[in-house]
Amino acid sequence: MAAINVGVVDSGFLPRQTHYIQDSAAFIVQDDSLWQDQATEDQLAHGTKICDVIHRISPSSNILLAQVFRERFTTTALQVSAAIRWLTKQKVDVINLSLGLRTDRLQLREAVADAIAAGILICASSPAKGEPVYPSAYPGVLRTTGDARCTMDEWSMLNTQYADIGAHVRCLEGSISGASIGTAYVAGHIAKFMSDHPHAGRKELGHYLKNNASYFGAERRGPDEVWTDEGSHHA
Repeated sequence: MAAINVGVVDSGFLPRQTHYIQDSAAFIVQDDSLWQDQATEDQLAHGTKICDVIHRISPSSNILLAQVFRERFTTTALQVSAAIRWLTKQKVDVINLSLGLRTDRLQLREAVADAIAAGILICASSPAKGEPVYPSAYPGVLRTTGDARCTMDEWSMLNTQYADIGAHVRCLEGSISGASIGTAYVAGHIAKFMSDHPHAGRKELGHYLKNNASYFGAERRGPDEVWTDEGSHHA
């Protein structure tokens, strides 16, 4: 079993999680400048829930937290780009982005491309329908969402125009649910596979996800209605 490092770009974590949070940093914009600072305690509970989900699925993985939200669910492409670059320098294996920005920005596109070039797998939330968000819409990013059919230990191969893969929609405890939580479960399942199969490559990971998926295609409530999930936070 290999030690896998998962980067999480979100709102922070709580002291009770420090035993599996390997490192953290905050990226804030102040006086029109970007600053890197120490991460503060999670005020929004979102990052806490994301980290709990990943730890539940892949308990042997270490998490590195890049804080881009503090008091509100708003952030910028500049902050998210800096967070991705920091995680890339830390040589994480997977980056979880349970967020979506509505506008394509060059610095974000380049940060994502550089992370992928470094061999990092990026899981980013994608809404079940509607306009694309970033970074999930960038080439090479695994577009992830929630799928109400899935239990905690299941995932679905959606392969729709909106998302590649879906997973359980509800956090371990509390009311947070949706695409953002589904993304964390997907990242956890991937990290667990990497941990259990340290010599496997992307091809083997792809086969594993496909061959062990519980569902294929979009979930449907009725003949013409595709289930939607609007739980991803946008900025």
